[in-house]
Amino acid sequence: MGEVAQRICKLEKEEVIKMLNIAFAEEWLAYYQYWLGSKVAKGIERPKIAKELKEHGEEELKHADWLAERIIQLGGTPLLDPSEWKETAQCKYEAPTDGNTEILVSQNLTGERCAIGRYQQICDKCRDKDIETYRISEKILKEEIEHEQEMEDFLTDFKYY
Repeated sequence: MGEVAQRICKLEKEEVIKMLNIAFAEEWLAYYQYWLGSKVAKGIERPKIAKELKEHGEEELKHADWLAERIIQLGGTPLLDPSEWKETAQCKYEAPTDGNTEILVSQNLTGERCAIGRYQQICDKCRDKDIETYRISEKILKEEIEHEQEMEDFLTDFKYY
């Protein structure tokens, strides 16, 4: 991180890097859960749900990219070994072992709710102390809230089939 950027950050860099690496691991697992769910989805709503899962997965991958860039800017290293993702993540990966679209949506809703908590936590910690990390986390939080609403809407729709 640049000299001035280091001076204006009012948090311990290692603490921020640790929080971001937890989120980074969770984003990779969310990406994989969404991507794989889009492949194994079954049922009458499969085309619509699979398309949405794939789109959400792409957004989760974008979040991981933003987090990796910020970790590096802070002088840290993003988790390099995928085996560390499950160990580090606090929002857990749920393997899409049942391709039923309603079950897939429910699993991903659980993940989105956990992600909302994660990014709210990062925003609360970084507000007025690390503006760039706050800005990135706020942007991700907005998208995670949208994902939650979309998953809830699908579950509501399932009630009418």
